Parts: sequence; C-alpha cells; structure tokens
Amino acid sequence: MNNFGKVYLIGAGPGDPGLLTLRAHDILQKADVVVYDRLVSPAILGMCNMKAQMVDVGKMPTHHKVKQSEINKLLVKFACDMPGATIARLKGGDPFVFGRGGEEALELVAAGVEFEVVPGVTSAIAVPAYAGIPVSHRGIATSFHIITGHEKEVDSRKPEVGSASGIPAAAPESTSGEPVGLDFETLARCPGTLIFLMGIGNMDFIARRLIECGKDPKTPLAFIEKGTTPYQRTVMATLETAGETIVRESVTAPAITIMGGVVKLGKSLAWKKNLPLSGKRLVVTRAAKQSSGITARLTALGAEVIETPMIETRSLESPQAMCHSERSAVGMESKDSGLQCSIDWNSLAKFDVLAFTSVNGVESFFKQLFAAGYDVRVLAGKKIASVGKITEKKLLEYGIRCDYVPEDHTGEGLGLLLRDVVSDESRILLLQGNLADDTLLKLLPKATRWIVYETLPVAELPEWKREAVASADAVVFASSSAVENFVQVSSLSSLVSRQSFCQLSSQKAFCIGRMTESAARKHGFETVTSDETTMDSLVKKIVEYYA
Repeated sequence: MNNFGKVYLIGAGPGDPGLLTLRAHDILQKADVVVYDRLVSPAILGMCNMKAQMVDVGKMPTHHKVKQSEINKLLVKFACDMPGATIARLKGGDPFVFGRGGEEALELVAAGVEFEVVPGVTSAIAVPAYAGIPVSHRGIATSFHIITGHEKEVDSRKPEVGSASGIPAAAPESTSGEPVGLDFETLARCPGTLIFLMGIGNMDFIARRLIECGKDPKTPLAFIEKGTTPYQRTVMATLETAGETIVRESVTAPAITIMGGVVKLGKSLAWKKNLPLSGKRLVVTRAAKQSSGITARLTALGAEVIETPMIETRSLESPQAMCHSERSAVGMESKDSGLQCSIDWNSLAKFDVLAFTSVNGVESFFKQLFAAGYDVRVLAGKKIASVGKITEKKLLEYGIRCDYVPEDHTGEGLGLLLRDVVSDESRILLLQGNLADDTLLKLLPKATRWIVYETLPVAELPEWKREAVASADAVVFASSSAVENFVQVSSLSSLVSRQSFCQLSSQKAFCIGRMTESAARKHGFETVTSDETTMDSLVKKIVEYYA
C-alpha cells in the first residue's frame, strides 16, 4: 500500500458556478493543491480551500502554458511528494469529454497513484440549453454527436479534427496543415445534431467540407460564446455562411458550434435573458463571511462577482476595554487616554446602554458571551443601540430589539442620537473593533470602548484573483477599511500592476455610506454611493447605474 496523495479529476462545468456539482465543491473545500485550467471561472476558484496551493496550467487555443505531458507528470509528483494530500485537477466542462482526463488517469495508474473522477456538466449539452437549443427534439433530431474542432497536431501548423460521436475517424491523409481526421462524408449524411467543441478557427474549413460532402448549405447553425456565463452570446448562421459570420460578428473562443434543425428552436426557447448586470464583472471587497449575501444578489442580476475580501475579522477570546477618561465607567483608574483596562463579564451589569457599531461586533459579543457561560438574560433592563439597519437586523437574530437606531447610519449619527436621548449619568459601553476611530468617543467622552474583535488586513492575493480584479468593471466597498487595504495592497503591486490599478481606481467604486465614499474618493475612485447604509440600497444603486 503506497503512501501517496489522492488525485481527483474534477469537471468544473461550462462556466456558471451554480452548475458545479456538490461532490466537486466538497473536494475543492478540502483540497491541498488545485491544478486548474484557463476556462475555470474565478467564481469557482473562489470556492477552493483558502490555504490550497493554486497551480495555473491554463492553456490558450494557440499556446499551451503547460504542456499536457508536463501536467500529467505534475499530478504524479504532487501525489508522491504529499502523502495523504488531496490534489484536485480542476478542468472546464467534464474531464472525460475532450478534457484529456483519460490521459491524466493513465499516467496516474502507471505511477500507482489512487484517483477519482468527478464528472462535470459538459458544455456540449449545457451551453445549447442555456441558449434555448435542445440537442435532441422529437421529430427533429433523435441523436446528437459531439465532435472536437481540434485534437492533436498533425504537423506544426494546425491541429486535426477528432470525433467523439461514434462516427469513425479517418486516418490522417495529409500534412498540409488543414484539419483532418473526420469522416466528413458520414457526418454530412448524419440526420442528428452536430456539436463541435472548440475549433472556431477551423470552422470555415469544416463547414465547406461538410457542404462538399453533401450536407445542405442551408443547415441552421449557431455559435454560442462563453456559454452559461454573464457574457454569453448566441450568433445564428447557416452552414454556407459560417465562415463569413465568424469574421463579421467577431466570434471568438471559448465557443461551441451547433448544427441542425434544433437550432431554430433557439429563437422561441431562449430563456436566459439579458439581466441588468449581464456582462459586468464586479469585485466585492467585503469580508469573506459577510460577502455571500451581496454576491448572491449581484449574481442573480447577471453580474460575474469576484469575491476579494480586503479584511478579515477575528473574535477575541475575551473583550478588552479601552478607558478614555480619568476614571472609567466601571470605576477603574486610568491615567492615559486609551489605556487598556482589565474588565470581566460581571462589569457588564454596571452599564446602562450597549451600543453596537457593526455586525462583526454583534457576532463577536454574543460568541464571547455564550462561551463565558452567560446568555441574553444578562442584558435585561439595558438599552440597546445600533449604528444602522444591518446591525439592527443581526441583533434581532439573537432575539434583541434595538431601542435606538439613528436615521443617519454612521458613527457620528449614533453618537449624536445617544447624546440627545441618554442622560449624562447613563453609562455607555461601545462594542467595537480594534480599528474603530474615535468619532463616538469624542461625542460620548464618558463612554467606555469594549474591543470584541480585531480586523486583519489581507496581505496579498493569488495570481488568478489579481488578474480577475484587474479586468473588473467596478469595485464594491462596504467599509473604509476595505478601501484603505485595497489601496495598500495595490500600491505594493501585490494586487494588480500599477498601470492596471490606476485604470481601476479611475473607474467606478460603489460605496455604502459616506465614510466609505470619502475614503474611496481620497484615493481617486469615481464613486457611486447608496442612499442608505444597507445592502439593499447599495444593490439598487448598482442596478440603477448600469440601467
């Protein structure tokens, strides 16, 4: 019994992250290494274990970044060098449908490495479905045939065409550089649907050969670019106009070509509509555990969302009090403003008002409260204040209703409200993070700040995410700290190149709240700010901008 790592050959599907299988998702969450291809969407890469080693072996149509033979050896090496590890080989579509997964599996077998195949949704069926074209339809097509537009090189100039349709491939008869290998005469007589994966560059030749072999020049044909993604586009043609249509409409890879009578159904069955944010790539910089809500909303509106958290929050094992007056609210001496004081949960009884300034503060407070053996009964008789509606909603999840919520959802708004409605004798406890500014303390000088969580900046991002961010249409900021760290990481050239960052910072930044807007403008972003400090308001503003 060897002590190798295990390799999973995983199909990532055609592009839509929602089409990734549950099995694939589970493996990616625990993978130690992810070896991925060019066509795997950034949204799916974002599902991988954050600590995984990400290895880009992406191949372009005309340039193989890493040769297939080298990829095969790389998988074996990872398995041999990392006993017990989970190695994910992530491929677009399905690994056994022109994904060369069989070649990788044979190499693993030869080396004695255990492997598992995790099938993916193939683009041959999913992409036409997203365009409203069924690959089979009663009375029109009773079979379909999947064919690759290029396979292995016949010579150094062009690839040949191979088949996975069950139609025998002819042996290469020429080294002229034209695609060869298919029995075009048999294909031309085939009454079923023909689906060509890849090979847009060869499609003019393929179409002409099919016509020469007797296929009707008027056969309906569709090119579907970037299928199942927010950038999907369908271009209709016929067999005789295929070449000129590719040039006129600038059809580019990745794209599939589908031929046959079923193509006509796409005109009435096309269900995937152009949504308000279709074709837009938005970078969401919210902390990872908080980004899923806005990501789901923006994705549902058609956007491609790149989750790029700039900060991470971590609850402290126990709260730390910062006493900002000569004598703190609990009677402990403090000579210097900002001196850290010792405080325990029994001290909570001495406060009249608890003010929460963020969702993180709420979650961390209750996590520590429950860990210390207490429950919400210790809050009986106390007034509860929230900086805004999002924090108020989070408190309600713990069964706590707020007494005070300012109309202006900012620290200043909360401070002014409490100063007006709370008596001078009331003792106020501010539940905040380590990077909170002194706005509230200046307005409420007798208050005590209780630090319940710390904010940690993200030092760097992987290459795949840097590339995705550099090509984004806009950035979504939910806090001023996210803005500051985005700029800091960028200035160190860890996020994007200096030129790319300058281009990005001159584009749109969608901001929640005035403080976030101010931070973004300071660094040159052109801002669009939500009317209210809520995610609903921010999403609405984004949609309005692109309408």
